[in-house]
Amino acid sequence: MTEEQIREKVKAELSPKRFRHVEGVVHTADRLARIHGANPDHARLAAWIHDFCREWPKEKLVQMAKNSNIHEMFFEVTELLHGHIAAAIAPQEFGITDEDVLNASRYHTSGRRNMSLLEKVVYLADALEPGREYPAVEELRKVAEEDLNMALALSFDNTIEYLIKRRHPIFPLTVQARNEIWRVVKDGRVV
Repeated sequence: MTEEQIREKVKAELSPKRFRHVEGVVHTADRLARIHGANPDHARLAAWIHDFCREWPKEKLVQMAKNSNIHEMFFEVTELLHGHIAAAIAPQEFGITDEDVLNASRYHTSGRRNMSLLEKVVYLADALEPGREYPAVEELRKVAEEDLNMALALSFDNTIEYLIKRRHPIFPLTVQARNEIWRVVKDGRVV
């Protein structure tokens, strides 16, 4: 499938508001990929599909997740299932088989340890796209231009603080990813 065909298929599946978000993620992922040396074509593909299933009913997400053998830990926070399902169906729906692209969709909401450069780009693009408005977003956008790992670490902190304030569950992979990336930042390593 061409990128334009993928775009149209995604557009048909989403509300206009959600589709504007996806377009913002595509634009931001492309920009961050070019700045930080990731593959911009792969960044755009992952961004196009990341929310393909986002507006599906919870029951459909759960059933699809069971059919796709998605690990049971993801059922604890069903809001995370849409990225995993998009990755699971992407080979059939879009002809996308690149594992890095699929993982960037799969982990765009939770993060995980040992994130690839592409996964970091798409995670941050989702958090920083132009339609996002929250107190720290402008500062995070500036940091993301200069230091992807620092932006990721700060973004994880921001997400966890948000979840704590609202007494929402915090997914274990997010905590692990946050702890790992802060170690990287503090050690001055580039990964």
